[in-house]
Amino acid sequence: MTGLASAVLVVVDVQVGFVRSTSQRAVPVIADLVARWQAAGGDTVFTRYLNHPGSQFERLIGWSAMQPSSPEIELAPELQDAGKRATAIIDKHTYSSLTPELVGLIREHGWTDLYVCGIATESCVLKTAVDAFKAKLTPWVITDASASRGGSSARVSSSRRLK
Repeated sequence: MTGLASAVLVVVDVQVGFVRSTSQRAVPVIADLVARWQAAGGDTVFTRYLNHPGSQFERLIGWSAMQPSSPEIELAPELQDAGKRATAIIDKHTYSSLTPELVGLIREHGWTDLYVCGIATESCVLKTAVDAFKAKLTPWVITDASASRGGSSARVSSSRRLK
């Protein structure tokens, strides 16, 4: 594992509206990981997906959940306190967490390795990892701390795990 100074834990979209029976099993794992990461002095960034009126999701598939004023957008209760200690909480409107705000933080802090976990493995977590790779960063998907919200758990392999 790289040193914590060059790494950030990116917790993707672990929000009330995305925690379902299929993703609930990952929430305590994520909470424990975040607690240990922060206790070791590591930087943590949480992302929150926000849908908006007229979005592609609403227009094309009629999905209007996760609107900015909804309680669905809040971090899962198990992560509320950790969110207060996070380096940042970034709101996003697309799958990838590699927003201009996160890219700015990456440059500012000199992070080279992104340890990525959250909901949903097959979309937002994966897109974040792929975009980090394309940006010449080193992404690590933490499979035990990732889950699908829509069905059976979709998992992405990683070649190493956090201890």
